[in-house]
Parts: sequence; C-alpha cells; structure tokens
Amino acid sequence: MKLFNKVAIIGVGLIGGSLALAIKRKRLANTLIGISRQRKTLILARKLRAVDVASQDLNIIKDADLIILATPVHTILKIAKNISRLVKPGAIVSDVGSTKQEIVRHLSKLFPNYVGSHPLTGSEKRGVINADARMFNGSLCILTPTVSTDKQSVIKISRLWNLLGARVVHLKPSLHDSVLSFVSHMPHLVAFSLVGSVPKKYLRFATSGFKDTTRIASSDAALWKDIFISNRKSLLKALGTFKHRLSEIESAISKKDAKGLEGILRKAKKTRDSLK
Repeated sequence: MKLFNKVAIIGVGLIGGSLALAIKRKRLANTLIGISRQRKTLILARKLRAVDVASQDLNIIKDADLIILATPVHTILKIAKNISRLVKPGAIVSDVGSTKQEIVRHLSKLFPNYVGSHPLTGSEKRGVINADARMFNGSLCILTPTVSTDKQSVIKISRLWNLLGARVVHLKPSLHDSVLSFVSHMPHLVAFSLVGSVPKKYLRFATSGFKDTTRIASSDAALWKDIFISNRKSLLKALGTFKHRLSEIESAISKKDAKGLEGILRKAKKTRDSLK
C-alpha cells in the first residue's frame, strides 16, 4: 500500500534510518530519499538499502510528498528554516523530536501541513548502522497537533505510524513536554548523574544492577544536551519532584526510620510492579 509517492528523511541516524527501513519494508512509498551532512552515513544507508536516493543537498526534497526531520532538536529548527522555501505546496512536514513546544511553535508557522510527532522508542546506540525496521512495532507514538493543524495531514501521519506498528496518541505540545520530562528526560539525567557519581576505581565492581540502571547513560551526549536545554522548564520541575522524593529517603535513613523507609520503598515497588 503506497501512502506517499516520495518520502524524504532528513537525518538518517538511528531513528531516521529505522523509519526509512520500516517505510520501505511496508512499501508505503515509491521512493525513499535520505539526506545527511555525513557522506559516510549516506553510503552506509544505501548499502543497508534504507534509502533509494541519498544526498547531502537539501534541494532534493523539492518533489517530496512527506518530509520528516529526524535530527537533534536544535538542528530541526535550523533545517526547518532552510527548507521552508523548498517544500512543495500540499506536502506534509513532520519530525521525530523529543521535545515539542519549541518545535511546534516554529514549524507550524513555516509549514501549513506540519504535524509534530514523537515515537517513544529507540536505543542508547546511535547511527544508521543500528537502524531496525521493527523498531516501531508495538511502540507508542505521540502526535502534537494544535487547533490550527491541518486535519487531513494529521489523519495521514496517524495512518503512517499505525502501519509502522505504533499506537498513536494525541497530546498538546506543552503536556507532551511535561510528561516526557518525567518518564524520559529525567531518567536519562539521573542515569548520567549516577554514573558520574561513582569513583572510577569502584566501577570494576559494577554488575548487572548498576549496568541495567545506567544503560541509558550510554546515550548520545550531544542529542541529550539539546533535549535537556529545550525542555528545561518542564525538566526542572520534574527534578524538583525527584529531589523531594530523594530527600525523603535521605531523611528516613538519617533518622534510622526503618518503618518510614520501608513504606517509601514498598510504595515505589508497587508503582514499578504496576508497569506493563
């Protein structure tokens, strides 16, 4: 089933490459175009058959029916401005940015058919070499339309993600950023901080518990720097909540309040056990 004639993905990394592979696997486009600043990335994308056409030139998107920006947050904003005069009338523009308020505010002004999206999947690994066509199977994808977003474009982007195996949920950009600050951005920040808190000479004793807890600290630093800064207001609120909870545990330990401490831990275990 061909949903689009030409799809252009700007940023053929882990998510962009996985999107390309998934769209090709499902045969949802006649032509898949990949754009990257890195020539070696494009060579690898062609070798993996993730794209039909590979280019470093943004002008190649002129005939695309769908353009997806799959780069770090601040790069999305820069590229959007650069391609604003290249996108043909009627073409849909989307992105896979991990924060949404700033992106939606800027891109909705540039493109009449813009639909913000964020697939909640991925890996601490990076690059098209780690792309996986099955990455979106059983995942959740958040769309962030506003009152002015073109309804038909929303329907088509929803259809795309559904066909790629994702369940689609709509959230306001501000709510998206608030939710993600708690369930994604703060956990990454805590993992980075936890790894940085352990003396290096102790790390040789780290086993599965520590490694499981800090796996996401292996994520791309440049990517997460952008995410933290672009969602700083929501993230700082989430961190305030976290520090309050941590101080409760600290207080219970300091006071040797075994009953209170066990209550805190039991409550956390019950919440964690409820996750599917």
